[in-house]
Amino acid sequence: MTKSKKPRLVIVGNGMAGIRTLEELLKRAPDTYDVTVFGQEPRLNYNRIMLSPILAGEKAYQDIILNDWDWYEANNIRLHAGDPVIGIDQKHGFVFSAAGRKVPYDKLLLATGSEPIVIPVPGHKKEGVITFRDMKDVETMIDGAGRLQHAVVIGGGLLGLEAAYGLSTLGMKVTVLHLAPHLMERQLDIAAGTLLKQELERRGLDIILEADTAEITGGDHVEGVTLKDGRSFPADLVVMAVGIRPNTWLARSHGLATGRGVQVDDHMITSNPDILAIGECVEHRGLCYGLVAPIWDMARAAADTLAGSDGKGYQGSAISTKLKVTGVDLFSGGDFSGGKGTEDIVFRDAARGVYKRLVVKKDRLIGAVLYGDTGDGPWYFQMIKDGTDISPLRGTMVFGQGFEEGALSDPFKAVADLPADAEICGCNGVCKGTIQTAITEGGLTSLAEVRAQTKASSSCGSCTGLVEKLIGFTLGDGYVADSGPKPLCGCTALDHGEVRRLIVAKGIKDIPSVFQALEWRTPDGCHTCRPAVNYYLLCAWPGEYQDDARARFINERVHANIQKDGTYSVVPRMWAGVTSAKELRAIADVVDKFNIPTVKVTGGQRIDLLGIKKDDLTAVWADLGAAGMVSGHAYGKSLRTVKTCVGTDWCRFGTQDSTGLGVKLEHATWGSWMPHKFKMAVSGCPRNCAEATIKDFGIVCVDSGYELHVGGNGGIHVRATDLLCKVTTEEEAIEYCMAFIQMYREEAWYLERTAPWIERVGIDHIRDRLTSDSEARIKLRDRFLLSQKDAQDDPWAARANGMDAHEYQPLVTIG
Repeated sequence: MTKSKKPRLVIVGNGMAGIRTLEELLKRAPDTYDVTVFGQEPRLNYNRIMLSPILAGEKAYQDIILNDWDWYEANNIRLHAGDPVIGIDQKHGFVFSAAGRKVPYDKLLLATGSEPIVIPVPGHKKEGVITFRDMKDVETMIDGAGRLQHAVVIGGGLLGLEAAYGLSTLGMKVTVLHLAPHLMERQLDIAAGTLLKQELERRGLDIILEADTAEITGGDHVEGVTLKDGRSFPADLVVMAVGIRPNTWLARSHGLATGRGVQVDDHMITSNPDILAIGECVEHRGLCYGLVAPIWDMARAAADTLAGSDGKGYQGSAISTKLKVTGVDLFSGGDFSGGKGTEDIVFRDAARGVYKRLVVKKDRLIGAVLYGDTGDGPWYFQMIKDGTDISPLRGTMVFGQGFEEGALSDPFKAVADLPADAEICGCNGVCKGTIQTAITEGGLTSLAEVRAQTKASSSCGSCTGLVEKLIGFTLGDGYVADSGPKPLCGCTALDHGEVRRLIVAKGIKDIPSVFQALEWRTPDGCHTCRPAVNYYLLCAWPGEYQDDARARFINERVHANIQKDGTYSVVPRMWAGVTSAKELRAIADVVDKFNIPTVKVTGGQRIDLLGIKKDDLTAVWADLGAAGMVSGHAYGKSLRTVKTCVGTDWCRFGTQDSTGLGVKLEHATWGSWMPHKFKMAVSGCPRNCAEATIKDFGIVCVDSGYELHVGGNGGIHVRATDLLCKVTTEEEAIEYCMAFIQMYREEAWYLERTAPWIERVGIDHIRDRLTSDSEARIKLRDRFLLSQKDAQDDPWAARANGMDAHEYQPLVTIG
């Protein structure tokens, strides 16, 4: 007796819909089918809704792969990527591929997705006119942004705005042309659409509403877009993002019932009982869906059918939307169109940029639009799906779930009240019950483990806080918080990296706006966050941000180091430790004139004047300035010193002019504000008399050129440097130095020295940016030079001339 063969399942489409169905099927009936998958793209299965973060540079392709080759192999799945199915023999049960494959099936699942709509205006076939649908489109846009200047995005819906934002972050000048009177009209009402327009314009996008495209102009390559009212806009790249339509060609051309999409019943079965269809290509009860959440519901229904399980099938979906533009908080769910029999509950906080509109009908919430504060989106959406009677909550629900009695004192109450089928992660369709089951049955104790097991919060990350609360609620005292970045301070839940990223993403350019936009818990910050935010703004917007003296510690505010007796220490800059008779004479005169009690040579080859009265500081600086001396920034989170030996000028062992190079380095880099103090040294030979290998940036001269070292620390915890690379010229050494400083300025947290920064990110990360990518290195250097244009002003000279005079006046005695 021969063993019966497994039934053969062929899936047409290697995208999110087809493979999610397969994942659900493997949960229900593993090893039931002999599975073959055909994919049109020559890629693995990836998360298409994360294309926008890739375009914006926030993620890489590897970050959005959902199932790697090992997964296909482990589940005995044959994948033919880059080989679309072009024919179906329904009578004999075969599919035919473009590459000539003929594969039999017992069950066939069509997951052919959708295709972008291209407006057939004159010029729509010109080179440079593309859509925004897959990785190929993203790669085309990224390539174009590196060569071109002007982009026009036709369509101000979800995809259009994400494409526009991504292109703008790549440096293109972007114009959005939208036919409707406000943005995202299918997801937002006019109030939220107006707020969104204002925010995107503040970020540099040009948005033209009621713009009806007439023609795409140019020769073989696009050069511009003209509207029907005669206005025209330059364009080197045009992105069509005006919508999608179900891809029904394969089904329609082979006799399956189609309308707008491939017609299916509640069990996802087409007009042929052996053929199922799912995803954006289908029409269910007269509706087609273009968002991801309904796909997860369809996948479960299709998997039930293929597994022979009893199930209620697919009942249709309430849909919600979030815009994937960093720093823009926007949520829309259900039916917000209103109309007869509906009522609106509206909350506005203009100062915070918060708008909420809840649409109620017969004591049921049927729609919600949230802008600026979307934390309660899942709560509202669950009520929409459940048809919850909201009459007991009518008076307070617009303030959010946290307003409910007891929620503020119990951090887990909000997540505890959600039902098991409440969707927690929209990107991956993961509900509360799935996460809790994974935690309890799998012994999961951390966010990282939950992500790996369930994929919850592994995509856009907007649900991370909710997932963490669910883990904490489920485990109680057994929850082990991930040892990831900690909040900047008690005033905010955001860590240093998130604050830095959002300052840039939102275009925030002053401290009060940071506290407002990022929802600080305190009105004016604290001694921890104010200096950090001040530095992050200064680094992000050189030449635009005005340094806030109130956010500085006392030493930086008065530009001198306070001593234990209340007097001050002044350290004038000596370039690479080199001085002259004129400078020494000026120092001696100042010591005599102001009766300065102590004069000391520092470890950084400078002279420290200690014991100066506060009200004498400006006069001391004036006299030192008259001799050409400037602040040594001994008090600052900035370049302190460049220590050198005498090198080839005098030393018989010297291999290069270490003193001359040190002087050049110090002249190039002084005045730059950094996350922490920064020290450099240049040693003229491997004997290393200047101790270059325990400095933040050190150079050791050798016969063949210069060894560049980074990340040293000679403090309490001594750390020797890592070798960055070797170069042959002074010019290269200075270029690498500037690039390294700027990389440190942009990536390190405030008050983080280079040593712990390098230990955190890894020396390979720094080498990749500086040695393996010359273009990235040059860009870093150029950004440093740009910041130096406004940084190299001597603060002592300005204050000697009267600036901030109130800081140096003695206290007035009131008797």
